[in-house]
Amino acid sequence: MNAPLLLPDAWATALAGRIDDIGLSAIARFLEDEMAAGKRVFPAPDDIFRALALTPPDAVKVVILGQDPYHGEGQAHGLSFSVQPGVRTPPSLRNIFKELHADLRIAPAGHGHLDHWARQGVLLLNSVLTVEMGKAASHQGKGWEKLTDAIVGQVAERAAPSVFLLWGAHAQRKAGAIDETRHLVIRSAHPSPLSAHAGFLGSRPFSRANVFLEAKGRGGIDWALPPLETDAPRLL
Repeated sequence: MNAPLLLPDAWATALAGRIDDIGLSAIARFLEDEMAAGKRVFPAPDDIFRALALTPPDAVKVVILGQDPYHGEGQAHGLSFSVQPGVRTPPSLRNIFKELHADLRIAPAGHGHLDHWARQGVLLLNSVLTVEMGKAASHQGKGWEKLTDAIVGQVAERAAPSVFLLWGAHAQRKAGAIDETRHLVIRSAHPSPLSAHAGFLGSRPFSRANVFLEAKGRGGIDWALPPLETDAPRLL
């Protein structure tokens, strides 16, 4: 990657004073060094800030916080828990769809591409925005956390009430920045198969989010994903 990391304009303005260019330059240098060493980094450079591009600050209604991008070939495209069209739905996302069906009777989509949520104001944010292929959590501690802390803090300081879905202990570390007298924070276990039965399944986050948003006059989310032409999954 030969270009600097540039936040979408609306987020660059909103985060002015929270995150400086020096921090982003350090991350960019780290990524350049990784790629120069022959390492594969996901998602593609153009998709690193996709969640921010699709969901500008003033549009945020819900924040769903993941850990880091999927580290398999062709999966990550900049939205937490989402995969590119034509990619088999990963286990955590299958559990999300299972809970969505139990909560709102919405049948699982034939794909795991969550752009439809992002375009309605669901900020699908990972705590760390890049990863080395095949190595989960490999880019933790490289500067991304400062940026994503700033993003969560900016949403939390806005007057508009929002919903924060914090799934798992890692996401719940961000809760300290959120004023729970104005925003709704829904905590539960992570949807991973290792923990989903410890409190994620049965937590009804989707209906609870919509009840809150509608009560605050912001309008609920249409959680039903429209079909894609590339619904047929493929094995990676």
